[in-house]
Amino acid sequence: MSTPRAARSASWASPPSTCSNSTWHSTGGDVRGRLRVYLGAAPGVGKTYAMLGEGRRACERGRDVVVGFVETHGRPRTAALLEGMEIIPRRTLVHRGATFTELDVDALIERAPKVALIDELAHTNVPGSRNAKRWQDVDDILDAGIDVVSTVNIQHLESVNDVVEQITGIPQRETVPDEVVRRAAQIELVDMSPEALRRRMAHGNVYAPEKVDAALSNYFRVGNLTALRELALLWVAGKVDDQLDRYRADHGIAGTWETRERVVVALTGGPEGDTLVRRAARIAARTKGAGVLAVHVTSSDGLAGGDPANLARQRTLVESMGGSYHQVVGDDIPQALLDFARGVNATQLVLGASRRGRFAQVLSRGVGVETIARSGPIDVHLVTHAEAKRGRGRPERSRAALNGRRRLSGWAVAVAGMPLLTAALLPFRDVISLPSEILMFLCLVVGVALIGGMWPAMVAAVGGSLLLNWFFTPPVRTWTIADPENFLALVVFVLVAAAVSTIVDLAARRTREAARARADAEALSTLAGHVLRGEAALPSLLGRLRETFGLDSVTLLERLSEPTPDDQAEPGAWRIIAASGTAPCTAPAVADTDVQIDDRLVLAARGRLLDASDRRVLEAFAAEAAVALRHERLQREAEQAKPLAEADKMRTALLAAVSHDLRTPLSAAKAAVESLRGQDVDWTPQDREELLATAGESLDRLDRLVENLLDMSRLQAGVLGLSLQPVALEDVIPRAIDDLGPMRDHIDGEVPFGLPEIQADPALLERVLVNLMANAVRHSPPDHAVLVTASRHDHDVEIRVIDRGPGIPPEHHEHVFLPFQRLGDRDNGAGVGLGLALSRGLAEAMGGTLEPEETPGGGLTMTVRMPISSKG
Repeated sequence: MSTPRAARSASWASPPSTCSNSTWHSTGGDVRGRLRVYLGAAPGVGKTYAMLGEGRRACERGRDVVVGFVETHGRPRTAALLEGMEIIPRRTLVHRGATFTELDVDALIERAPKVALIDELAHTNVPGSRNAKRWQDVDDILDAGIDVVSTVNIQHLESVNDVVEQITGIPQRETVPDEVVRRAAQIELVDMSPEALRRRMAHGNVYAPEKVDAALSNYFRVGNLTALRELALLWVAGKVDDQLDRYRADHGIAGTWETRERVVVALTGGPEGDTLVRRAARIAARTKGAGVLAVHVTSSDGLAGGDPANLARQRTLVESMGGSYHQVVGDDIPQALLDFARGVNATQLVLGASRRGRFAQVLSRGVGVETIARSGPIDVHLVTHAEAKRGRGRPERSRAALNGRRRLSGWAVAVAGMPLLTAALLPFRDVISLPSEILMFLCLVVGVALIGGMWPAMVAAVGGSLLLNWFFTPPVRTWTIADPENFLALVVFVLVAAAVSTIVDLAARRTREAARARADAEALSTLAGHVLRGEAALPSLLGRLRETFGLDSVTLLERLSEPTPDDQAEPGAWRIIAASGTAPCTAPAVADTDVQIDDRLVLAARGRLLDASDRRVLEAFAAEAAVALRHERLQREAEQAKPLAEADKMRTALLAAVSHDLRTPLSAAKAAVESLRGQDVDWTPQDREELLATAGESLDRLDRLVENLLDMSRLQAGVLGLSLQPVALEDVIPRAIDDLGPMRDHIDGEVPFGLPEIQADPALLERVLVNLMANAVRHSPPDHAVLVTASRHDHDVEIRVIDRGPGIPPEHHEHVFLPFQRLGDRDNGAGVGLGLALSRGLAEAMGGTLEPEETPGGGLTMTVRMPISSKG
């Protein structure tokens, strides 16, 4: 596999000399050929040019190279590279009365060159071809032992096809499976900046001149090209990562290669994790492209340490910073951390300073010191925090492994079982040997341990040893043991019984802990599913919490810092934010269990007392409830602020309009009328007609301005009377062009058929378009028509009004929508500020947008984006 590099597509060297085809190589198909792919970020970046250049260089080195299929698209520099190269004749096919040419796979395999140049890997063949797709043709050629050099664009890869459609609004129907390209022996990224590609297009080096404007305004916009370029870079970067990981695995390389910074932060589930995550993010931010990976180590028995609520919060924090969260299993924590770090090729590891006391650190070096000792080339950061050296806290005392009834049963079996077993064995004392008797007593001890746990079994073991000594060990009915071997047997009996009792009790405790951990995991899984399904409403979340723990009610309370007029609560009283169940708590004091979320929020539960382990899960629910509450409040605030901001924006435009645009036509009309009334000048009929026309035009303009002002005022007051309905552009745009009067001769409309209907007010949309087209005509050169186009992008339709005027610098684009700005594309006498301000206001009132952008080659493009109608 090759590492990607910038192809030589930006430097257009003259084509080399004629390629020689004097030597043929027959491979016989014994060895599969190698595939080399030139991957382009977008059409026109130079993939075919780079492929042909590589083919000519291979030919100069003496390799047998033929052209299987190449499309030059009329580009003279690309066509020049084909001169002198051997080209396999194409196969001609007839489909539905039309003639097509395709790659002749059979002829190429029969020719058996060393290298074949085949363009457009994602191409779909005409029905009747050998294969449905060209990549399948290439696969057959590779099987024949022929090396292939091909091209493909990032938008044709299957994995990113839907993303490309979302970005550009254009579905790509020809795709190639990613695995086909990933199997290539070499992949080269052919890259070009969006600005350079747009300049190439404007100069006519990619498409015919008549198609340039439409292409630049649709698919080849700067935003689209930038997004496609990033997709290509990320895809190739992933390919390189896979290649590097495969190489390190194949060669048994376990050490870290610092090809890319990766920061791993270790989380214990303690409160210091937030500090560690933020510190790791700052370390990663110092190196562009560095990633943060958080890891938590659990023991091999599946029981996770730490507080689940803390881990849930820290996971959210990591992911909000663009990192990822991982959980690994390992009893040796330092080794598990380092194994994970080496596995992801991390360069830095962030740990928290030890929370253990000094005495504990003397007995053991601790995770931090041990990790540093084993880290090798990985840099380890020990971060101090507020919890350092405070100790881990007293461990939670687990519940008894067995319930009271079983413990009582165990004591009963121990107290009654030993005498009964002794009585049963006495008649056979001379028949059964001492080892057999010891084994029977041991079986009884094990039974007691299984029933009642360790302590009844320990008592049974001691009592059993005494009974064995008194009744069955010679000399009997004395505490003396004559044979040392019998003494050793009794000692071993006691030790084995104690060991078995301890193991049985420990197993019961572990079973209990595992069951509790499983219940906690199921509860947290329920919480995670609640979040993933988008059920962010507080009542739903609290309802799930109540069902999980079988509570009567769960209430989210907020402390009131001051009394409110509605409830006239006392300072420090509590207000119910949300509740689930009957009889919600009105204050934490009346709850059976409460969790303090922050200074103002408390989650109160009523129904039963929850132990410490259940409380940890409750804290995770409480944290999610606080997040849901903040989300709801932010959403309400945003909804309340939006109309206020819109009203303020319109109010500003209205005030400016009254002070400027109303005065301009009024002054012109007044001057014309005053001139006509004057007695000192004898006006000719022609002059009088011109003055009357000036007054009429000014009054018409004043009438339009007053109408605009009234509409904006109604819009601000919410009484404009918008009539949003499905609108077809085929109906609106022609009417808007007709409304321009004589200006309509300077409009060139290119609106494709089949566009979906948009949601808009037809009259207001028509006024917006008239404003934009009139403005564009006024400031375009006389010999350049204004182009009006439309296309679909994702869930919107974009209408573009493109002029060839002087244009406006990008840094001043937003200034055009400030009332009465005259910048570059506008003359000082036009006074059009209100028109653009109103156009944007009306577009936004209908749920759309109006944005300016540069026209390639000079000028300004106004883009109206309107949502597609749900009924369209």
